[in-house]
Amino acid sequence: MLVTAVESRPAGVTGAIRTDPGRTSPGDRPASARLMAFVALTKPRIIELLLITTVPVMFLAARGVPDLWLVLATVVGGYLSAGGANALNMYIDRDIDALMHRTERRPLVTGMVSPREALVFGITLSVVSTVWFAVLVNPLSAALSLTAILYYVFVYTLWLKRRTAQNIVWGGIAGCLQVFIGWSAVRNELAWAPFVLFLVLFFWTPPHYWPLSMKVKDDYERVGVPMLPVVAGNQVVARQIVLYSWVMVLTSLTLWWPLGETSWFYPVVAAALGAFWLKEAHALHARAKAGITGARLKEMRLFHWSITYATLLFVAVAVDPFLH
Repeated sequence: MLVTAVESRPAGVTGAIRTDPGRTSPGDRPASARLMAFVALTKPRIIELLLITTVPVMFLAARGVPDLWLVLATVVGGYLSAGGANALNMYIDRDIDALMHRTERRPLVTGMVSPREALVFGITLSVVSTVWFAVLVNPLSAALSLTAILYYVFVYTLWLKRRTAQNIVWGGIAGCLQVFIGWSAVRNELAWAPFVLFLVLFFWTPPHYWPLSMKVKDDYERVGVPMLPVVAGNQVVARQIVLYSWVMVLTSLTLWWPLGETSWFYPVVAAALGAFWLKEAHALHARAKAGITGARLKEMRLFHWSITYATLLFVAVAVDPFLH
């Protein structure tokens, strides 16, 4: 069993848990609203990013266009897998979600979905996705998918998130595994190329998420979650962002040299995207070092750019085989 109850207030939290005073039981809600609530449990916007890092790797592994039915099977399996993990994450975190402005409208907080329904839904998607991968893709991809689910639920959500400021650093591994799933779906094996892209995402995750954590620091502080911006000042966080950013950009170029997995196209795109990222990261550090806070810190500039960076970098991964 994942957890038996998570209704108590997190340690160090003050104030009452917010609820919707006018809410009815889940069964009294319109069917369309209930359907959208279950979709929301899967966190579709996060899954979009996961799939963006999966499909291009399939093009790289196939050195061209992979079997389109295989792509479809991998995408559907990936959605089910990530959706199950996300639903279980919301089930476990429903106590703190009710206290955070950023998450107060999630289905479990509003009562659109009951805790039991979310638990059954998350477990069902996780089981179905594993079987889906095993039958329609291959056992290696199924094992990697299951590993990602278990890591996200047990290692990140239940262990790391509420205990250490390094939660995002190591918790991000679950999302990084998507590149292995994309590669193994085509090759049924692992290699150095997906490992490099795994590391790119590993070093990308903290400087992607920490700017958002800086923006909603008060939320995390209220519920006792030790995100780095909560336990360290903006200057320390920004310095860590710069460090991870440099390692990420340099790691991204190793796919070209020394591995030689790409043509000239990928490193040119990676270098250009990385240069703009480093400009934004250093600018954020300069503002934090100057003691700038509030809206003038502009921390969300890097957060939004990080999504564009990952999208365009992996598009380059998909395009490059046609020029190699």
